[in-house]
Amino acid sequence: MTDTPAGSSWPDLAERLTLALHPLAAPIAITFLDAPDADIPAFEAAMPEPTPDGRTGRVAAGCVFWMHATDRTFSTAAADHANCSVGSYTHGLLSLEEAATNSDIATLVESGWVSPEAFPGIPAVKTRPASIAYGPLSETQVTPSVILLRLNAQGMMVMTDALPDLRIEGKPQCHIIAVAHEHGRVAASVGCALSRARTGMGAHALTCAIPAATAAEVTGLVERAAGIDGVVTRYAAQDARRFR
Repeated sequence: MTDTPAGSSWPDLAERLTLALHPLAAPIAITFLDAPDADIPAFEAAMPEPTPDGRTGRVAAGCVFWMHATDRTFSTAAADHANCSVGSYTHGLLSLEEAATNSDIATLVESGWVSPEAFPGIPAVKTRPASIAYGPLSETQVTPSVILLRLNAQGMMVMTDALPDLRIEGKPQCHIIAVAHEHGRVAASVGCALSRARTGMGAHALTCAIPAATAAEVTGLVERAAGIDGVVTRYAAQDARRFR
């Protein structure tokens, strides 16, 4: 049986977050599992021919699973993520030393996108998961680790009103999952060029990761902020009519 937050349920939280934030996609659940769950179907897709250094995976990068997870629930193994060494590192699937030997990391370093000195400071999941499950929060089959939202600027405005200490991050976008999972912090990302190119995520989209353990509390704060913004919006709209 899926554990649920006190006084609520995962479908209820998904609906409340959607009503308060009007996200660009349905909230998704990301779950780091200590053992594969036979009740969750595996993600199925052909793996392309590997690169010269052996990289391939079910998708171009782990962040692509975010896009599929709005439609269905599935599980993934380390090999499914392996085409992107950055995401494999942030999700605890590769060590820093293993990731650093791959050609995609070399390309990112050579381009100046990330420096060799900065890479070790990128947050990462500490314990290697046996499997990572993804799917709509409204139908999660296991207790999630992290809830991921894809928001526009207005939705992020509400998040910052609700959580003044919201951690706002840059590249790589996927490391906000590790921040939420390892540090229990709500973290947002302005995105990164690597992820946007691989996912097709629009230029106006931002992401936000919420630790599932604090999801009920965060949702309440978000609803309060959205309600206050609604009052101010109605006042400002009415006041603006004087200038027409």
